Amino acid sequence: MPDASDGSAAPHRVQGPVTLRRAQVETSTMDQRLLDTRGPSDWLHTDPWRVLRIQAEFVEGFGALASLGPAVSIFGSARTVSTAAEYATARNLAGALARSGYAVITGGGPGIMEAANRGACEAGGVSVGLGIELPFEQGMNEWVDIGVDFRYFFARKTMFVKYAQAFVVFPGGFGTFDELFEALTLVQTGKVTSFPVVLMGASYWGGLLAWLRDRVAAEGNISRGDLDLIHVTDDVDEAVRIVDAGVRGHDGGGPAEIHAPVEA
Repeated sequence: MPDASDGSAAPHRVQGPVTLRRAQVETSTMDQRLLDTRGPSDWLHTDPWRVLRIQAEFVEGFGALASLGPAVSIFGSARTVSTAAEYATARNLAGALARSGYAVITGGGPGIMEAANRGACEAGGVSVGLGIELPFEQGMNEWVDIGVDFRYFFARKTMFVKYAQAFVVFPGGFGTFDELFEALTLVQTGKVTSFPVVLMGASYWGGLLAWLRDRVAAEGNISRGDLDLIHVTDDVDEAVRIVDAGVRGHDGGGPAEIHAPVEA
């Protein structure tokens, strides 16, 4: 545990409006306690009250973002360092989106999220961070203008979709994949419309596209046309054009060609 003699380095966690420090920091999260059915039957008394807490998260999120205007959610690895090429690309893309009139929404953490918030902020746009309670506290990066902290992943994920008109996804891990495939499912099933999904980094995503085409679509688990929901590019300007085409109907508003090496 860090030396917290002066209080500045004390472990802490933000849970909605509550800040916990030192011995008050719990080792599990609200999501974990909600989904974990093992143990005593205390859930019978606590779960109904959690509904009010969940409701409050939606109300707070809706209230903070209701007047946001056109926005794009940007996802990617929290582990991307500031010297990486992906960091620079995310920063440049977020700046270009901000200059095109879009707010930028991220998870509010480090890595690609920080780069995107930084780019939007530096360009004079609105930079939004949707934080989440995690066992390893990250905190909101300094480039966030509007920050909302959530206890529950599902409430947070609703905000990413409800207040964005497009997703841009950079290389990342499980959390990034989760957001990507949830977005594709919502578009495929018609739950959201005119919602471009852009993958930045052809070399990173090429293997995934090859598998989707040669295995998933070939075996009939998705339609060939479902692959048209995915746009892949390495170019910042092209990414902005794809977003505009889907959101504002520029350049005819049709689906963009997939630019990625998808050979097996």
